[in-house]
Amino acid sequence: MRVVVSEFMSLDGVVQAPGGPGEDTDGGFAHGGWSHPFFDPEVVGGAFDDALSRAGALLFGRRTWQTMAAAWPERAGDPFADRMNALPKYVVSRTLSDAELTWDHTTRVPGDEAVARIRGLRADAGADLLVMGSAMLVRTLLVEGLVDELRLVVMPVLLGGGKSVFPGDGGLRGLELVSVVTSGAGVNVCRYRVRR
Repeated sequence: MRVVVSEFMSLDGVVQAPGGPGEDTDGGFAHGGWSHPFFDPEVVGGAFDDALSRAGALLFGRRTWQTMAAAWPERAGDPFADRMNALPKYVVSRTLSDAELTWDHTTRVPGDEAVARIRGLRADAGADLLVMGSAMLVRTLLVEGLVDELRLVVMPVLLGGGKSVFPGDGGLRGLELVSVVTSGAGVNVCRYRVRR
């Protein structure tokens, strides 16, 4: 399985709380919901629909999984939601118990086993393992060389600080630009293949 990361991102690299004000206020982040003015169904929605259509499973960190698990199951009947709800899901967590996994088709991956388990999933045949949000998990995957593709939905806004998916370890990681699509609102949907 290829590991594909899909992120809403500001021009200055922030991925924190694109969906709403209460989504993630860590560090005093006050711009929750910043992606809404730039969303359009054709380009931005189409990018996520395309990524989801290629996915064989979803991979989340705990916080993103909890946000998604609170939203998607009640949207049944919408084709996108139905696909999200039907796919196998993996959540990396040191704190969630199996009893808390209320979103159908979810498997918990203990935090201390995450890298090895994701390496195992990546070695299996199958469609993409899609990661959305989950900044801390994505940083770990990049450091460990477990990301095959980045799909960055870069929005024309500067947020001045917040969580990023990019490692700050000084490591050099080459990327190959596969495609760019630009929306009328100035959003660039960029697909990058990670060079090995």
